[in-house]
Amino acid sequence: MEHASRPRDIDILLAKYAESHQNQTNELIHFVCIPAIVFSLLGILWAIHPVVALLVVLGSLYYYLKLSRPFALGMGAMSVLMLAILAALPEMTVLPVSIAVFVVAWIGQFIGHKIEGKKPSFFDDLRFLLIGPLFVLSFLYRRMRLAY
Repeated sequence: MEHASRPRDIDILLAKYAESHQNQTNELIHFVCIPAIVFSLLGILWAIHPVVALLVVLGSLYYYLKLSRPFALGMGAMSVLMLAILAALPEMTVLPVSIAVFVVAWIGQFIGHKIEGKKPSFFDDLRFLLIGPLFVLSFLYRRMRLAY
């Protein structure tokens, strides 16, 4: 008797996340706001100290690696790009720009969920704060026909 393969954790998490992200407008808002939130959060951490931002990136990459190597590679590339941009910005601008982007992007997220008519996934499970970026990345991977 052959057993069906068990769904991977990443597939279960993405499917659960997608349940509250069915509206096309909400999805589009997320495609802009989630990367903006990641960038701004890294910027806030960078303003504390670049090592703090790097440690958070490494911790999140460890989690992503446990879920999916291809996603970990994609998030690693995005993190390197974001940290490079932060390193290139004038030091005094990093914190105010990051705070402004963070606030505006979260307002966008909540507007998207108001349009969707469903609460954000992370209200039920904080892991979804880390799954959101993978949800966005999954669309890019599917468009590029990359397995995750």
